[in-house]
Amino acid sequence: MEEFEKPQVSMEEDTEMEESDAVENPKASQKSSSDSESSDSEEEADQNEQLLALEYELSTNPSNYDAHVQYIKLLRRSAEIEKLREARENMNTLFPLSPEMWMEWAKDEASLSNESNFESVEKLYERGISEYLSIPLWCEYLNYVQEHDPKVRDCLADGISKARNLFERAVTAAALHVSQGSQIWDAYIQYEQAILLTIDQSDIQAKEKQVQRIRSIFHRYLSIPLASLKSTLLAYKAWEVEQGNSLDAEPGDVLGISSHVASGYQKAEEMYNARAHHEEQITRQDISESERFQHYMSYLDFEKSFGDPARVQILYERAITDFPVSNDLWLHYTHYLDKTLKVGNVVKDVYSRATRNCPWVGELWVRYLLCLERGLAFEKEISAAFEKSLKCTFSTLEEYLDLFLTRVDGLRRRISSASGDGVLNYSMIRESFQQAADYLSPHMKNTDGLLHLHAYWARLELKLGNDLIAARGVWESLLKTCGSMLEAWKSYIAMEIELDHINEARAIYKRCYSKRFSGTGSENHSGHLPFLVAL
Repeated sequence: MEEFEKPQVSMEEDTEMEESDAVENPKASQKSSSDSESSDSEEEADQNEQLLALEYELSTNPSNYDAHVQYIKLLRRSAEIEKLREARENMNTLFPLSPEMWMEWAKDEASLSNESNFESVEKLYERGISEYLSIPLWCEYLNYVQEHDPKVRDCLADGISKARNLFERAVTAAALHVSQGSQIWDAYIQYEQAILLTIDQSDIQAKEKQVQRIRSIFHRYLSIPLASLKSTLLAYKAWEVEQGNSLDAEPGDVLGISSHVASGYQKAEEMYNARAHHEEQITRQDISESERFQHYMSYLDFEKSFGDPARVQILYERAITDFPVSNDLWLHYTHYLDKTLKVGNVVKDVYSRATRNCPWVGELWVRYLLCLERGLAFEKEISAAFEKSLKCTFSTLEEYLDLFLTRVDGLRRRISSASGDGVLNYSMIRESFQQAADYLSPHMKNTDGLLHLHAYWARLELKLGNDLIAARGVWESLLKTCGSMLEAWKSYIAMEIELDHINEARAIYKRCYSKRFSGTGSENHSGHLPFLVAL
């Protein structure tokens, strides 16, 4: 069958044809225009309706993550800049944003700003890199600073120092990323090579110093197990040749480079080969998310067996970026840091991020409070974390109880050891207990948990508060809620007997003797009456 080629029509001819059609058939042209306007109007009305629906949903349920995402997408489409900024800030108050969302936000703001206020865009990048490990986000940030900071772009001394500090931060944060870390190193080397080109040819000393700086970065680069090792070696050799050094640049041949660099490279190559299988497994596209998660866990076990915390931590960061709301992953990660680093800003930062990603996990909040205490945080910071935790929704009341008890334990330890920050006193413990009782009593009536809370409270009223009347008040308060709970009466009596207050103990026995307790009915007679007679 013969094929016919569609005749090509130039833009000018096409325009002429459209004008001709419009002249010949003005009604059709008007109808087409009208249809287009009508379609646009309907689309805009539909979009406004969606925005109103999402605004209502977020006003009634601000914890709806998907609603935040959809709302931001629609505002971007409608180009409502102020509303869009507010929506992003509101979402980030409650949730971390994905690296992609941070890149969109930074690019949107960059397109609106000029060089005099580029710092505001830098701050967005800083916020973004603090939430998840993302090589693309780091690269975008590095490129933005090089292009928009006048001091960096013009290679002024302050600008060069700033850029180098930022590259070193990027190396520390991301350059051990086996599959993507080379992007950071490559960008670093390209920047330093650009600096070399700006140095006057007659300044031999400055040029040699810069060449040595680039060489040093190459040497560090070649000592790290990355997927790009072989191509990096070839690039390094080619660069040395450009500097006038005669090297053998055959693929895979390390001859010609200094022995310590060759040794570091060969060790890195061995380390990469040992990890290649794990890297392949976690990046496969033909497996389920649960399988990928298990591959990550196996990879983490492998890294832990080598005992290098930096490598383990960056792998955890990669896993967290892929599985940000996996409470099991955050619990494993924080537990590992508690064992290896114990204290420090790194551990505190990870706990802060863990509770933002999985705010419904009470154990993470408990361990966060303990982490802050170990790190000698000020009361203001610990109190803020505790109050924030109480606003979360946990699956069990026991999680709330654990939080209250952890809070009281921390206050007790700091007051007892005199390691507080000058604002601690026993009234804070009493207030915390009262807050716990008010919160939990309606829901934990006649439970061991509520009994444990009050027993602890009464004990501290005696030991730290030196207030017997307050201790008795604690028990009396519990009996109003749990008066049919035998153990509550027994614990109250035990306190009085321990203090050798026999008459008070006898009075409590008399009060509970006529009570109806759950059980066989023998508790009053066989369990307590003999003791009462003895008293």
